[in-house]
Amino acid sequence: MEQMWDKIIEYLTVNGVDLLWNLVAAALIFLIGRWLARLATLFVNKVMEKGHVDPTLRAFIKHLLYSALLLMVIVAALTKILGDDASKQFVAVIGAAGLAVGFALQGSLSNFAAGIILILFKPFRVGDFVEIAGTSGKVQEIQIFNTVLNSIDNTKIIIPNAQITGGNIRNYTANETRRVDLTIRVSYRDDLKTARGIIERVLAEEPRILPEPAPLLAVSQLTESSVNFLVCPWVKGTDYWSVLFALNEKLKVALEEGGCTIPFPQQDVHIRSKEIATV
Repeated sequence: MEQMWDKIIEYLTVNGVDLLWNLVAAALIFLIGRWLARLATLFVNKVMEKGHVDPTLRAFIKHLLYSALLLMVIVAALTKILGDDASKQFVAVIGAAGLAVGFALQGSLSNFAAGIILILFKPFRVGDFVEIAGTSGKVQEIQIFNTVLNSIDNTKIIIPNAQITGGNIRNYTANETRRVDLTIRVSYRDDLKTARGIIERVLAEEPRILPEPAPLLAVSQLTESSVNFLVCPWVKGTDYWSVLFALNEKLKVALEEGGCTIPFPQQDVHIRSKEIATV
């Protein structure tokens, strides 16, 4: 025990000044480096704000840049204390640990990569009504690992980002206008010109229907029990559902008031009677 203390005292006597200087230098490197890392992060954040970069992407880049710069500062400080060889071993240990964590969190990393893709390419934004991963709803948040939707019945839905980028994305509010597609059936006994005139009048009386492009109105099918009209007016995206529901009701009422019949599938059954002889 005494020999060990003697060696420590001898080492401090010979190298104490250099060790103290290295500790002070490492502390200065860490403090100044951390301050510079924060300053660089704030500068990059200001540049992104002026460039109107998405807030989610801006926050992610800011934290990633600060973490990377801080890691470089820590390695530089350790190099001053331990020397080049020890610092290289430290970096190798960090790399191996990172590789092990990467294998353990493959699912999370795929969600992370998908989140970066969603933030960079922006197939949808917060507030859009979308259908993704078999689920539809209004986008509340686009996070790095998950996307949060709010469904029509006010249910919070959290979807992993990897499921979103791996499937189809249907954005209902990406465009300012949408087309309302309706199929209106009338009987073969009804006059087609009368039915067409009634439908045209209902469309003309609906103020939310856009004049351009002009509504499409055409006979689309001659089925077994009805003549089908395809009715396709254009509306603003925000008016889609209200116009769809309103037209269904207005067209039914107007056609019935105009003497037209809205048929339903039916089948005639013929029963053949047979006389049964009794013995």
